[in-house]
Amino acid sequence: MTDFKAVIGTKQGKSVQKELKSPEADNLLKKRIGEKISGEELGFPGYEFEITGGSDKSGFPMRKGIQQARKKVLIGKSVGFCGLDRNGKKQPGLLKRRTICGEMITKIIHQVNLKVLKDGPTPFEFPEKKKE
Repeated sequence: MTDFKAVIGTKQGKSVQKELKSPEADNLLKKRIGEKISGEELGFPGYEFEITGGSDKSGFPMRKGIQQARKKVLIGKSVGFCGLDRNGKKQPGLLKRRTICGEMITKIIHQVNLKVLKDGPTPFEFPEKKKE
């Protein structure tokens, strides 16, 4: 039994969070960043999604090109790195060792980021802002 939080980025530039539970969540297992997945497999008929990233249960981001579950890598300006030194100033050429997750969705992954490639017949519902 697997649970994922799906953050779905729409074509309008908004994002929607949905909770995916088994059996829909089981269809995401063993998929990789960059793969396309049908909306019918996730419970959204008519939609088509692309997996763009995610994070594991400890909050470490997923990164394309890493095959292991978790790994410490020396990275510069890219995924999982902000580019600021300890004083909060930008420092060109700065490299840091960071822990990141691999590109495959496994049971330790908690959040999956999806991008809408093809819209379905029913639009997503966005929570309304409260006016005070």
